[in-house]
Amino acid sequence: MSLIYFLDLTGTFVFAISGMLAAAEKRFDLFGAAVIAFVTAVGGGTIRDLLIGKTPVGWMKDLNYLICIASAVPITLLFKSYIQGLRRTMFLFDTIGIGLFTILGLKSTLALGLSPVVALMMGVVSAVFGGVLRDVLANEVPLIFRKEIYATACIIGGLSYLLLTKTGIEEDWVIFLTVMLVIAIRILAVWKGLSLPALGKKDAYKSDSGNKF
Repeated sequence: MSLIYFLDLTGTFVFAISGMLAAAEKRFDLFGAAVIAFVTAVGGGTIRDLLIGKTPVGWMKDLNYLICIASAVPITLLFKSYIQGLRRTMFLFDTIGIGLFTILGLKSTLALGLSPVVALMMGVVSAVFGGVLRDVLANEVPLIFRKEIYATACIIGGLSYLLLTKTGIEEDWVIFLTVMLVIAIRILAVWKGLSLPALGKKDAYKSDSGNKF
């Protein structure tokens, strides 16, 4: 098993746990929670593969991804309170996951001969759209549409990967440096409270009577 494949499965597992925790906060039933875990873990990669015409999509060709998701469901149920106490660890794994999935999406798209611009877009889709589906199904505003530095870190990481591949540096080192860059940006943004500026005023969508349009 290659390191990148192992990390890919680990990221899938952690994203599934993230989906389970989000479902638990909304008090979903077991089936609903399992669905949220599934779309969080493989939703981004599925959308990417469908957009670039790579079918069957990845998890359909490798049941290890489904095993990771299926394992995350009972583990989250049994150790929910303990896992919630590991939010910093989960944040780190989630950050590693988005960095790695950005690169995997890039590589999959470039392998089909598509342009680097499209590859960068698909890298971001791979990394963040599982979370978008999770938040939409849980009736939350998706994280990438809020001020927090999230998709931006993936874009910077993807651009860095594309640039570093032109330098002749060994591929494994390029992947490592790129993922570390995404991790550094995310940690720095959370630590320093950095965010993108929000558009409009807080009450911009309220009428004179105080009701939303």
